[in-house]
Amino acid sequence: MKRPFTKKMKPRHKSLLKLIFKNRGKFLLAMLCSLAISATTAGSAYLIKDVIDGIFIEKDMGLLKLLPVIVVVMYFVRGAGIYGQEYFMSFIGESIIRNLRDKLYDKIMDLPLSFFHKEKTGSLMSRITSDVTVIRAMASDAVKGALRDFFTILLLVGVIFYRDWELAFFAVVILPAAFFPVIKYGKRVRRFTSGRQEALADINVFLHETFSGNKIVKAFGMEKYEKGRFFKKTHDLFNIEIRAVVAKAISPAIMEALAGVGIAFIIGYGGLRVINETSTAGTFFSFLGAVLMLYDPVKKLSRINNTVQEGLGAADRVYDIIEARQDIKDPESPILLTDGPHSIVFEKVSFKYNEKMILKDIDLRADPGEVVALVGMSGGGKTTLVNMIPRFYDVTGGAVKIGGVDIRQTSLASLRKQISIVTQEPILFNESITDNIAYGIKNVSTKDVENAAKAAYAYDFVTRFPNGFDTRVGELGSRLSGGEKQRICIARALLKNSPILILDEATSSLDTGAEMIVQKALENLMEGRATFVIAHRLSTVRHADTIIVMDKGRIVEQGKHDELAALKGEYFKLHQMQFVG
Repeated sequence: MKRPFTKKMKPRHKSLLKLIFKNRGKFLLAMLCSLAISATTAGSAYLIKDVIDGIFIEKDMGLLKLLPVIVVVMYFVRGAGIYGQEYFMSFIGESIIRNLRDKLYDKIMDLPLSFFHKEKTGSLMSRITSDVTVIRAMASDAVKGALRDFFTILLLVGVIFYRDWELAFFAVVILPAAFFPVIKYGKRVRRFTSGRQEALADINVFLHETFSGNKIVKAFGMEKYEKGRFFKKTHDLFNIEIRAVVAKAISPAIMEALAGVGIAFIIGYGGLRVINETSTAGTFFSFLGAVLMLYDPVKKLSRINNTVQEGLGAADRVYDIIEARQDIKDPESPILLTDGPHSIVFEKVSFKYNEKMILKDIDLRADPGEVVALVGMSGGGKTTLVNMIPRFYDVTGGAVKIGGVDIRQTSLASLRKQISIVTQEPILFNESITDNIAYGIKNVSTKDVENAAKAAYAYDFVTRFPNGFDTRVGELGSRLSGGEKQRICIARALLKNSPILILDEATSSLDTGAEMIVQKALENLMEGRATFVIAHRLSTVRHADTIIVMDKGRIVEQGKHDELAALKGEYFKLHQMQFVG
């Protein structure tokens, strides 16, 4: 999702400023603290004249007693300002990072399945972790430095003009030239930052794949190959980082050279004025001290600009997600589906994905209590068809209706409340078994959870664990066997007790004995419900009310087992392959 930086993206950056100014009170306090820091810096330069002329040359004892007290007070104020600015700006920065992470996760979770098919998990994780952290540096550190340096420059310019306006005029002439490299190389920094964040995201994706698939890597002896791929990715990232370093280093290098020219002129011309007695030594050193202090914040602006450019590059990647189009959402006036038995009707349903037709002219009906089995070769469109029911995808032609209502006119919450799903790959979360079974269900009792587990024939193995139903299942259920994970998922569907049931290879992970037992539990669950069963093993769907044979996105045969077997068509071929061939 790469987008070039254009004027159209400026509202993104305005929204970042709004996030900063959202904490107006703390931002104002941070400004006051920055002003205190800058005032003490300018005050230090201002007092140099009094120290040299008043104490060392004129031997003023009163001034000798007063100045140390002023310096102590001034640096106490400076210390308080440093602490306050650090706290308030860090608070604002952390607020922004939390806000953006919440926005990102909120948006990502609402996006349709098609989005997750396009984006890689590691890339999305990188947006939420790495990119948002870069933005925090811009919003907190860069703004903090900019406030401090702005006030410091302003006050120090005032000091040098007060001390010697003629010499000050020549000293500040060079300042505009110092900003030229900041502007010139800032755009390069942003471009390299975007490239670096994309490279980091690519590494995250690679690590997620190879760590998750480590068993396959080892089984095929591909460790050396995967190491080579990783080394190539880190080498590419290294090249981007070095180019970014060069772009960031040029600005301060040029500014140092320009600062040297300015200081050399001040020493030469200012020293001549002291020798000619048109100026005092105290005035000269106060002026020189202020100029030396002035060039430091000017040089820091280069680094601040680099941080800002990096933050803007990361912001573009974050807002690519936040501004992503959300195709599947509630209508303006959604219809709420009521609980109870429902009929599902597919009327001339077609679906296109990336210009490729996946489903074509599907007409299908499932009434309460009916079991519709979907069979066929892989890639025939079976899973895509059932994914239309909970609106994981929206049809591109025709309509899916539940209880006579087009599901695009219903609220997503009320629609999905009517549907229970058991997928081919059992999905569990790293929580307790109870939490996984009761997922998405409020105010559920322990007894209900246990009854669901018993109905799914999971109760016996769960109670054998030392912590029973409080046992954490590990990442994606890694502490359970495949069959155990699937039975927990079935218990979850049993507990939800929705009127529409989708079983996508729900018994594929079970051995023959467990499959027979769980099949009985599923038959009890199916009673009175409209059920869609996707199955490759035809033995599990022989008694379905309707068997749909799909091929290349179309329904090619439809009927009961005996009827289809007698036709000696596609279903007969599938049956022969499994039971005869």
